[in-house]
Parts: sequence; C-alpha cells; structure tokens
Amino acid sequence: MQESYRLRRGRLSLENAYYLITITTQNRYPAFTSFQAACCASRCFYQPRVQELAATISFVVMPDHVHWLIQLNERLPEAVRRYKSYVSLGLGESAWQRGFHDRMIRQEESLRDVARYIVGNPLRANLVQDINHYSYWDAVWL
Repeated sequence: MQESYRLRRGRLSLENAYYLITITTQNRYPAFTSFQAACCASRCFYQPRVQELAATISFVVMPDHVHWLIQLNERLPEAVRRYKSYVSLGLGESAWQRGFHDRMIRQEESLRDVARYIVGNPLRANLVQDINHYSYWDAVWL
C-alpha cells in the first residue's frame, strides 16, 4: 500500500471545521519567487470557485510552498485540488507536488495563533526583516 494513501485514509472533511493546509511545489522548486507567480498564487485563494468550498482565513505564499488556513464548506481534497488547478492555469504549468498536508484546528481560540504562525513564515525563513515588506500573505483580522 502506498504511504500517501495510508495518510489520506484517516483524513476527515468536516464542514465548518478549520484546517491548516500546507502545499509544496514539485521537488521544492522555488516556483513563487517572481512577482507574477506569487501574485497568481495569492489571488487564487480568493477565486470564487475555491471560496465556495473553503473560506480563506489566512495564507502565506513562500517560494516553494504555501500555508493556507481555511474554514471548510465542502470536501477538503476538492478545495485543495481547485486551488492547485487555478494556480497551475495561471502559471501555465503545474508547479505542485502531489497531495498536501492538513491539520484540523481543534479550538477556535487558537486560530489567531495559527494565523500568526502562518504570517511569520517569511520572517523565520529570513526572506524579510519586517513582515510589512513581504506582499504575499493575508489574514482576515487585518
């Protein structure tokens, strides 16, 4: 049995639940270093066909992966598939590794902490010294 199948077997898609999703690029290639590519990946979180499946709470686009905090409206794999598809269409090629990592957030009061973790990624990766100098993130509380 493939390892990725075993990981997906226990995956739940609970409507109205919050999930932290991590999606990586193929071979961790830095596909989102250009302004156009990073803007495309950022805009696709708010594409209406993606938003009907998952409301975006927070995200960050890093050079070789994205973190996405959502409130799920439908099936989790379909929401991620749509997002990845719209980014691939915008880029003119698929940049993504198969699959994704998800973690269900158990308590609403920890949502802001998870969003802060997401937004802090460019700082921890030393891409910028001030988060205001990094353009490819958002959170509903701002």
